[in-house]
Amino acid sequence: MLPGIGVFGTGNVVKVVVPFLREKGFKIEAIWGRALKEAQDVAKELEIPFFTNKIDDVLLRKDVDLIFIICSPNLHSQISVKALGIGKHVLCDKPAGLCQSEALKMVRASQYYPSLISIVNHSLRFLPAFTQMRKAIMDGFLGNEEEITVCDVRVQMGSLLHDYYDWLCDDTMGGGVLTLVGSHVIDLVSHLLSQRAVRVHGVVRTFIKTTKEINGIRHISSPDFCTFQMEMNKGALVTVTLNNHLPGMFNQEVIICGKGGHLVVRGGDLYRYKAGSSKEEVMYLDVEDLQKYGSINPIAANVIPRPYMKGLFKMMGALREAFLPVEDKRGWIKEPVASAATFEDGLYVQAVIDALRKSSANREWIKVEQILEG
Repeated sequence: MLPGIGVFGTGNVVKVVVPFLREKGFKIEAIWGRALKEAQDVAKELEIPFFTNKIDDVLLRKDVDLIFIICSPNLHSQISVKALGIGKHVLCDKPAGLCQSEALKMVRASQYYPSLISIVNHSLRFLPAFTQMRKAIMDGFLGNEEEITVCDVRVQMGSLLHDYYDWLCDDTMGGGVLTLVGSHVIDLVSHLLSQRAVRVHGVVRTFIKTTKEINGIRHISSPDFCTFQMEMNKGALVTVTLNNHLPGMFNQEVIICGKGGHLVVRGGDLYRYKAGSSKEEVMYLDVEDLQKYGSINPIAANVIPRPYMKGLFKMMGALREAFLPVEDKRGWIKEPVASAATFEDGLYVQAVIDALRKSSANREWIKVEQILEG
């Protein structure tokens, strides 16, 4: 039997996630919003029976066994730790908290309750092009681990902001391209290469500090551009550019080079180039229509890039499989979500983000140091 779900958040992602979960057989029992009116409006739109602006009102409901945290990052750690402590499974949006100390609390809670599912929404891991790319790397297409040389990632897109001031405008609350897109990229690169960053050098900038709609006393502090390098523990060098200055467009390209050739994912398509050949070959083309996943809110669909949306659907499909009965044993198993990002992965990502912020401030290479106590 699939668990009842409690949702924290009222944004566009929620308006995509809830219909999909419902079509997959999940019951959405409750929703939380920062303001009661906000929660009420979304509950009415999505036909969710219970709404509130109090965290415990959702967590303590007996018909809720799985928590979806899709709200501002400053609440991720608090809700995750509470939910695990009372026996609820958790899927938390990225990033895992605002800093390493918050992410560490999440890790400890997940370790204390290992029988519960606790994963971070780094959905690109589930995008078919990247699952195929990882398999090709593990099968040695680029050579052995030490022969992987360069990974180059470029993400170009429009602004992440709304037409009003909210947490997305505030760097201290987790807004900005580094946390919201960079966290995906940092996790994805580590997942694909099976390597982790040891040193980083980055430039993080906020170029647009006011807009026509957002001006006056409060200015935008969340970064809209960053570029950084990561030296990985097995020798690969990673370069990343994240740009929010191209309205109306989304372009994402991930290239990984090695002695055997290179692999590249453009959007949702995977290509390969074998050393010595004359041209790239198609390995996987993303021709799957998103409508196969059911009705999608058109406004939300314009906000969430297709690769991220498709990866999210794939991840939620795996989550559903985890709760299906196995043979005669009722309950759930973790295998379908074994490739999902754990809270430990979230802590690593946060360590890299902390190092990048320090690097940008000090204008120097910074060692990635993961805290063990806090």
